[in-house]
Amino acid sequence: MKSFLSGSPYWQRKGMALIRMVLGMLLIYHGQEVFDEKLMQEYLSWEMFSGPYGKMMVYTGKLLELISGILMLLGLLTRIAAVLIIITFLYITFLVGAGKFWYQDQHPFLFVLLGMVFLFNGPGAWSVDRLIFSKGTNHNS
Repeated sequence: MKSFLSGSPYWQRKGMALIRMVLGMLLIYHGQEVFDEKLMQEYLSWEMFSGPYGKMMVYTGKLLELISGILMLLGLLTRIAAVLIIITFLYITFLVGAGKFWYQDQHPFLFVLLGMVFLFNGPGAWSVDRLIFSKGTNHNS
């Protein structure tokens, strides 16, 4: 109980891994919309996507959600995936949304914050990154 209440990290690497995997699944869920033609057409009907690059922007955003979600789920190129998440959801928060991240656009901005968590902390345990880039170190922690 004392370690739970202390200011020291508690189950940090495995906890980060669980959060990373859930984040990955959420992003895959949102990104798989790229395969739903009806839903994609609905996005294209929004005013902010009415220009000549609207279709490219909608499809690029959804593909980035899907790709970064897969990378996060696997813990593969985690920091690159985190940067993709941050850029994608900053765009959604401030250019697609109204930029009111304290209320209306809070959902996409929370993805920005989670991206920042993994940019600064890495993937945690159970990641492909640890298998590839941590040769000769303890993979059990």
